[in-house]
Amino acid sequence: MKNLIKGLGIATILMTSMVLATASQAETTLRIGTVLSPNDPMGQGLDKFKADVAAATKGEVNIEVFHNSQLGDTTEMIDQARAGAHVGTITDVARLSSFVPSLAILSAPFLFENYQQADKFASSKEYLAWASQLEEKAGLVMIASNWYQGARHALTQKSIASPSDLSGVRMRTIGAPVWIETIRAMGAKPTPIAWGEVYSALQLGTIDAAEAQPTAIWGAKLYEVIKHVTKTGHIQLVTALVVSAEGWKQISPENQKIVRRLAVENGRFASGLTIKLGSEALDKVAAAGVIVSDVDLAPFKAAVESVYALLKLEEEAAVVKRVLAN
Repeated sequence: MKNLIKGLGIATILMTSMVLATASQAETTLRIGTVLSPNDPMGQGLDKFKADVAAATKGEVNIEVFHNSQLGDTTEMIDQARAGAHVGTITDVARLSSFVPSLAILSAPFLFENYQQADKFASSKEYLAWASQLEEKAGLVMIASNWYQGARHALTQKSIASPSDLSGVRMRTIGAPVWIETIRAMGAKPTPIAWGEVYSALQLGTIDAAEAQPTAIWGAKLYEVIKHVTKTGHIQLVTALVVSAEGWKQISPENQKIVRRLAVENGRFASGLTIKLGSEALDKVAAAGVIVSDVDLAPFKAAVESVYALLKLEEEAAVVKRVLAN
């Protein structure tokens, strides 16, 4: 009898362990990080994405969101994902061009006039074909590439009217070739540093200038350490939501479709917030004492034309124009 009871007890423990193991396998957690604040449109979009995924997958896919560089700088989060951690992030696509060079076109200067054009191209079969190469070449999966952060403007301590006014100016930019060469062509000295260090670098004079979108200027309080915002709009910052291929494989095909759909939908939600809050942010920056100015874009556009040939993006630019024309 004792042996029977003992046997039943062991059987119960084994069955409980199997149930717990099955439940654990059915639930996948992806940790999505961003360098931006929770109030930024990207932060709000990620929080909504988290809730929508939980509801649509009935808790089988769990998204954890980390704001304000809690998981590191964007490059560090990409490295974590490539190493196999179940991590993802929102990144400018130019950072991924070292794996798939054609992806850099989404961050090319003065190529898209507005978000609608960029969203159309990011959904095209041509662009998605390039994006699909990331898994094999980098261990990353791009689940959406339509998270719009706004037009990048020049943030300086002096007034600028032409590329010559930026001569010798150390300007922080993103550490990817298309960004570096765009800033160089615009006349400044490109200086890549982590986003979280920009405020102190401007405050201490380590850099003379930066370039950023309106919501980030306000969210990072850069209006406290710069005097001018010149509305160059040299790059439309359309970013991608990428995750570890290892983490992605843990999600069932059915749930993968759900997560992709919600990533695109929430990308459009966040982008709508960017457009709405962007103009409000610039008004608040101006009210804080910063001089916000329009500028003749012709000399800047002429200056960056060389970037396409330099980085061998002429064919990709032609593909963009063909897609937008249809």
